[in-house]
Amino acid sequence: MNQQGNPETLAQARRQHSLDKRQHTLTALATLERDGQKITHTAVARSAGVSTWLTYTEGIREHIDAARQRQARTAPALPGTEAALTPTGLRAELENARQEIRSLRQERDRLRDAMRHRLGQQLDSLITPDLANRVDELTHHNHQLADQLQQATDENTALHARANSLEQDLAAARTGLRRMIRTENTAR
Repeated sequence: MNQQGNPETLAQARRQHSLDKRQHTLTALATLERDGQKITHTAVARSAGVSTWLTYTEGIREHIDAARQRQARTAPALPGTEAALTPTGLRAELENARQEIRSLRQERDRLRDAMRHRLGQQLDSLITPDLANRVDELTHHNHQLADQLQQATDENTALHARANSLEQDLAAARTGLRRMIRTENTAR
């Protein structure tokens, strides 16, 4: 598997995860209803360990509304309703709401980071072909320069050899000229 992952596999896994969360939410709803606890979107979300946003989605909201209606018909006064109206109950509800807000913010931040990461991967995949072409171009240019350097080195070596040969010829000519001048001067 490549680094970027298979989008279809990732989408399938996400769909399955979503279905599992929905099923877990419905199970939590049934448990709350069976235990006679007050059914609210917040209570179902807290019991299932999901966001309240999920409890308001189509397919879940209807089940919660139906359970609330059944609960309203069977028990006109639920125990604990009065406790929610007391300062202690209100503080508890406020703390629960704050915890849920914190968890929603964390989930939002996690999803934002995942989205940024995915967009970065997509940008990298768009740029990669251009980079490969550029690398090929630079490699070809590098080979050309290496060939030119080798030719220049060969020419330089040949020119040094020629210069050494000419220097030796010049030195021999000078020596011969000196002898000739000496011979000429001694003959006079």
